[in-house]
Amino acid sequence: MTTITPFLWFDNGLRDAIQRYREVFGEVAVEADDLYPGGDPEATDDESAHTLVMEFTVLGQRVMGMNAGPHFPQTEAFSFYVRCADQAEVDRYWDGLIAGGGQESQCGWLKDPWGVSWQIVPEALERLSLGPDRAAALRVQQAMFGMQKIIVADLEAAYRGE
Repeated sequence: MTTITPFLWFDNGLRDAIQRYREVFGEVAVEADDLYPGGDPEATDDESAHTLVMEFTVLGQRVMGMNAGPHFPQTEAFSFYVRCADQAEVDRYWDGLIAGGGQESQCGWLKDPWGVSWQIVPEALERLSLGPDRAAALRVQQAMFGMQKIIVADLEAAYRGE
């Protein structure tokens, strides 16, 4: 069966990234783990295990990752879009992915400590910016442009014209 799977290139730290994703999202499973020749399958860190490629799922999304050195850095041209139910989810995912060296950007975008880009977007942004009141939707979009982490209450206030 033909499938499409995102494939991420890491300098190193793939196992650590997967562990962080497990802590942040909960639903993470490792499906396959290939080691460089001579790697120790019992090791718990990338350096000892010499992890080459791992296949894993995050919230049901299949992803492949590879530790292959600094030849091709991550870029914002590829990001994971995470649709959140509410502000609590936005806060949990944002704070968890930023922790330990991530970088905030704007409009709900961030980079985790391994340089992978994420968009952490509350459902409210889509609902309010696609609503029938186009002037209100424009105010919502303008409010979002001034944010790093998206704040639902501020979007709702912008929609109401406050």
